[in-house]
Amino acid sequence: MKQFFTLKNGLRVHLVPLESTQAVTVLVLSHVGSRFESAEIQGASHFIEHLMFKGTERRPTTLDISRELDAVGAEFNAYTGKNATGYYVKVDATHLPLAVDLLHDMLFHSTFDAEEIDRERGVIAEELKMYEDNPMSHVEDLLENVAYEGNTLGRDIVGTRETIKQMSREAMIAYRDAYYIPANMVIVIAGKVDETVSALLEKTFSSVSDGQKEPATFEPFLGLSEQSLPRLGLQTKDTEQVQLALSFPAYGVNDKRLRAANILAKVLGGTMSSRLFISVRERKGLAYFIRSWIDCVEETGLFIIRAGLDKERLPLAMKTIREELNMIKEEGITDQELQEAKENIRGKLLLKMEDSSAQAAWYATEELFKETKQTPEEYIKEIQAVTAQEVKEVAQEILNESKLTIAGIGPFDSNNSFLKSLDWETSP
Repeated sequence: MKQFFTLKNGLRVHLVPLESTQAVTVLVLSHVGSRFESAEIQGASHFIEHLMFKGTERRPTTLDISRELDAVGAEFNAYTGKNATGYYVKVDATHLPLAVDLLHDMLFHSTFDAEEIDRERGVIAEELKMYEDNPMSHVEDLLENVAYEGNTLGRDIVGTRETIKQMSREAMIAYRDAYYIPANMVIVIAGKVDETVSALLEKTFSSVSDGQKEPATFEPFLGLSEQSLPRLGLQTKDTEQVQLALSFPAYGVNDKRLRAANILAKVLGGTMSSRLFISVRERKGLAYFIRSWIDCVEETGLFIIRAGLDKERLPLAMKTIREELNMIKEEGITDQELQEAKENIRGKLLLKMEDSSAQAAWYATEELFKETKQTPEEYIKEIQAVTAQEVKEVAQEILNESKLTIAGIGPFDSNNSFLKSLDWETSP
């Protein structure tokens, strides 16, 4: 049976036993990400994530950490987002003590060696170049830069070349100490969990000082004003294919309308039988890839459509996309589409939840960000209750061209030429 408890220092713990698995995942999620950073230390959350693998007092080097995990066949990694940073180890359950001990050691006893920091500056600079050179991923960064302009949500998670180069060790440690505190973190252990877990946590994470107890803070995003033309983000690049991304303001993680919005995204571009996939790719051959989804943070979100398009036929592609958006606003979705979207969401989620890592991520996210915590089954029940009328209403609210942002990567020398290439003034 699933358990939840709080350690004496305020650190929240979820234990999620799963039958028929020999694996266990230990995930530590901290409520800190790029949206919490000041301009001078952009990229600090991501930089710190890297440094957690560079050596501790008991495991002085990266090799000491990786060799210990590799020796037992563990899967391990970390990730940084706009509002959270996560660290996980997935192992054969007999090695659970190692996973717990090592994560505790990394998170609270990393040395942040000055030479390692300077070496890692170069690594992260190359990572930044990698993202910038990959149009499929970089177009989403461009989109968020503009869609969230004026807010820390609009900054790249990796930071900038200048901040990566100049950020001091003292500033990073101060930032780490402000946010890597028990009250700001959650541990989820999912998979083959036994009675030894409590003792492991008592010996490790429970010994961490509770530090300051103020909740994490950030500058809320206040939304976009309406305007006659789309906001534009552009990277000029001599490519054969144009990477295009569109976004509309959507809902935060606790908004009940998000259920209907997720169904809308599924019907429009969430599957190979979705409207955009069929109309843009299958019927007109304008793209290989096109999809839509919703990306949310605490108080806001984006409804995103992304595609790789034939640069010679951009006007037709944009016209086709706009036609589909207008049609779903005016007519809504069919009962068949509604039912199939619900079953798709249900099926995908249940398949995903067979993995202990997905279970860990689910409950950690629920604990950190949700006002009402749900199991996957409870979420599915809410999805099943969504009506076609609710989907139509969120379509009419979200798909508002006066708040549209468009980002593109391709052979355009200015925003004006980019917009002109879309033949934007042509009515759908």
